[in-house]
Amino acid sequence: MAITIDRNDTQLIDVPRGLTNVVVAETRIGDVRGAEGFFHYRGVSGVELAADARFEDAWRLVALGALPADDSDAGRWRTRTAAARRIPAPVSETLPSIARSGLDPMAQLRTALAVVSAADGRRPLYDEDEPERADDAVRLAAVAPALIAALHRLGRGLDPLAPDPALDPISDYLRMLLGSTPDARLVAALGTYLTAAIDHGFNASTFTARVIASTGADLASCVGGALGALAGPLHGGAPARTLDMLDEIGSPERAEAWVRDRVQHGGRIMGFGHAVYRTEDPRSRLLRGVAQRLRSDGLASDRVDLAVTVEQTVLRVLDELKPGRSLRTNVELYAAVVMEACGIPRELFTPTFASARLIGWGAHACEQVQDGKILRPSSRYVGPAAG
Repeated sequence: MAITIDRNDTQLIDVPRGLTNVVVAETRIGDVRGAEGFFHYRGVSGVELAADARFEDAWRLVALGALPADDSDAGRWRTRTAAARRIPAPVSETLPSIARSGLDPMAQLRTALAVVSAADGRRPLYDEDEPERADDAVRLAAVAPALIAALHRLGRGLDPLAPDPALDPISDYLRMLLGSTPDARLVAALGTYLTAAIDHGFNASTFTARVIASTGADLASCVGGALGALAGPLHGGAPARTLDMLDEIGSPERAEAWVRDRVQHGGRIMGFGHAVYRTEDPRSRLLRGVAQRLRSDGLASDRVDLAVTVEQTVLRVLDELKPGRSLRTNVELYAAVVMEACGIPRELFTPTFASARLIGWGAHACEQVQDGKILRPSSRYVGPAAG
């Protein structure tokens, strides 16, 4: 039950740092049950959808509220999202300058999405009806992978590849990025990861999108703010740093000494710990299996073996040196390994993750704007006294 406080009431309400366990809104989009190691999208297990790489089905479920009713319904959804991948000509003309701007890939994506929204003539969410808002959300989520791939290729002196509406979104992303038709097993692996990445509770970026949406701003502004939050190393910016860690360790034989030194000196170990899960992150378990299958199929390097050894070592050393501390593997360790096996450059790990999370951000922004109440908390001033 939502509680409304009269703004004339001057009584401040203290909440935990980080807003831990503070309920700020009600949602029908999904939930994360950390103690159980379970998450779902509108009542449907996220793990089950991801295990079957049902990315397009999960997209429709989160965006429109239901899975496809039948094959015909699924076909219409695929046609709609495929058409929305198109990059407008005026935007294509601006992409080379964005690619040469010196901005990092996440900032490039923010900029390009804003330009697409402007070229499309998208309006503030406040001025749109529900179908228009849903169309905005589909458009930005669909075009994002095409923008990521085009900007990456332009930055390396290569011509962008236009989206192919005959392909599914995962295959098309890898084709546009790498320049060739991808192996179906890699498509399924990436599809599993991105399906599991669509939504995950009121994390920092999703909450950011909802705060901006509460002002009635356009959707590109909402997801632009969310992209800014996701770029932070403590949120979505960590998968690449996980590979940096594996690079530093180098081989399974060095894992024990490296982990013990890091734990004993209080250093951060990337790919471990989560704000909600106090048990194994179900996405990590899922992607470990994906990575190991790619390894056995000869599609992934011995990086997989190193990641498994590091995971086992970290958990064992933590149990020994930090007993009772619920620090377990999170999604980032094996997400990094899977994306690397798929040929995705390290600097595009977070933008690739964001391309899926855009679906969740769009749904949350559209849900939040329906509330009609601007999110405006208070603060307690602790600086110098006023003169």
